[in-house]
Amino acid sequence: MAPNSERSGSAVGASGEDGLPVLPITWRPARTRMIVFAVAVLMAASMSLVAALLPSDGGAPWPLADRIAFGAIGFAGAAVLCILARPKVIADRGGVTIVNMLRTHRLEWPQIVRVNLRPGDPWVLLDLDSGDTLAAMGIQPSNGPGAALQAVADLRSLVELYSYTGRGD
Repeated sequence: MAPNSERSGSAVGASGEDGLPVLPITWRPARTRMIVFAVAVLMAASMSLVAALLPSDGGAPWPLADRIAFGAIGFAGAAVLCILARPKVIADRGGVTIVNMLRTHRLEWPQIVRVNLRPGDPWVLLDLDSGDTLAAMGIQPSNGPGAALQAVADLRSLVELYSYTGRGD
C-alpha cells in the first residue's frame, strides 16, 4: 500500500517491516466526516431552495433581503457542521498533532504518558506528563471498534518507541 493512502477508512499510512505504522500517519473519523458533510450539503441546499421558493409577491411577500438571509442561515449551519468534521490525529517522528474541533495541540512524544480508549469512550484520551488529559477526537469508535483498537495500538506502540528520553525513564 502506498504511503498517504486511506487505510481502513480511518488512517493514512502503511505498516512498516517492524509492524509499526510508517510515519507520518493521520487518523480521522471517516464515517463521521461523511455523515457531517452530507448533512451540511443537504442543509445548505434545502435552506437555499426554501429561500428561493418563498413568495416575493402576493398577500404576504418576503423581501429579497429576508430571503437571502434565510438562505444564508443554511450556509452558516453547514459551516458549523463542517467544524465537526475537523478532528484528526497526525503522528510524525517529532510528536503528535491533535486537531480537535476548535483547537490544535502539538505534543512531543515524551509528553504522552498513556493512550486510553475505554469501553463507552467517544474518542481516545491521552494522559499527559503534566497530569492533564487531552481528548484526541480524531480516533474514535465510529469507524468500528476494530479500526479504533488498531489505531490505539498503533499510537501506543509509537508512544512507547519515541518516548524514550535516555534519562532512564
